[in-house]
Formats: sequence, structure tokens, C-alpha cells
Amino acid sequence: MRVLLIDDHALVRKGIEELLQSRGVQVVAAVGSGEEGVRRALELPADLILLDVKMPGMSGIDTLKRLRASGVRAPVVMLTMSREDADLSAALRAGARGYLLKDMEPEELVPALEAAAQGDNVVAQELVGSLAGLVRGDAAAAGAERKAAPFAELTPRELEILRCIADGSSNKMIARALEITDGTVKLHVKAILRKLGLRSRVEAAVTAVEHGLGKARRASAPRSD
Repeated sequence: MRVLLIDDHALVRKGIEELLQSRGVQVVAAVGSGEEGVRRALELPADLILLDVKMPGMSGIDTLKRLRASGVRAPVVMLTMSREDADLSAALRAGARGYLLKDMEPEELVPALEAAAQGDNVVAQELVGSLAGLVRGDAAAAGAERKAAPFAELTPRELEILRCIADGSSNKMIARALEITDGTVKLHVKAILRKLGLRSRVEAAVTAVEHGLGKARRASAPRSD
């Protein structure tokens, strides 16, 4: 796995780089600003971008938005000390694949990044409650009717795929389990998000868990594949 690391703290950046390299992860570049991160992301192929939230100048959220606006499609995982709901919400709404905390156990980092690179959404275990609250707030804003029967518009196949998403399965894992193509899974996921009025797989997973359809994957949870 090739990772681009963007963090303005030199000591932290060096420590994360050494941690990743010691576990067989190739760090294609480790840079200290959002501007340089965007430039390197356009120059270097990376399987995943690991990005700090609180940075001077261009913040992590702004960097994420700039990456997407520049056409960079590599999954982005935020790695931060911030436990603020506003930062978590902003990151996920901007398209982050995950949100991890810098005080997580070192041995949990690489498995979480591998899961994100394979299509899963990873959120620090301590923040799953906050995430659920954010999703509940969005659901309330969307209207009482959808909240009362959130899955009424989903087909049986879409419900089946939503359960798999709630259990932390990637598109490839779902395709394998249901014996359909990756492309078909992607189409179903898009339809699920559209019908539920959600923006990401993370929100879909938490909504499903809240209604008893499965369990959301936490960053510290062991992988089953």
C-alpha cells in the first residue's frame, strides 16, 4: 500500500512515517502543508492519503476539498487529535473515507488504513457515538416521514446490501457474498444513498445499525477477511 502523508507537525509526521514503513507501508511522500500535499498528490500515485485536520494556512478539511476539486480520487483518512463533532462532520461531508485519532494504538493504524483502501469506512471507536448523533440530526432534518420508515423505498436487494455495508463489508466483499459484480454493487449503493437522502457509506452504516440491520465497523475492530 502506498500512502501520502500530510501533517504540519514535523515530529508527528516523522513518527507516523516510520511507523508505517516498519509495517511494510510505502510512504510515497510526507509533507507539512495542504498546498504541498495537493501538489504531491497530483504527481505521485498513492493508494491512500493520510491527512491531519488542524493545520495552519490550508486546513485539513480545505485540503480534502482541494484534492477532490483537483480530481484526486484516492481515499482520504483524517488522522487528528480533534474529537470535535464539527470536524468529524465536516470531514465526512467533504468525502473523507475515515476519521482516526492520533492517540489510537499503533498496531491498529495499518489495519484501519488497509480497510479504508479496500473501500470500508473507518471511524475511531470513541467517535462512533458522535457519528450516530450527527446522522440522527440529519435524519430529523430530512423529515419525520423518512425517519418513521427509513427503508420503505429500498428493494429487498438494496436492504441486503445495506446490511452488508452496516457490517463493514467493502463492495468487493459484498459482490463476492451475493455473487454479483462490483459494478452492480456500486449502482445499488448509489441508489441506497439517494433514497435515504444520505451522503456517504458511513452515514448509511450508522443509520442501518440504529435500525437493527447490522453493526458498524469501528477502527479497532478486527477484520474478518
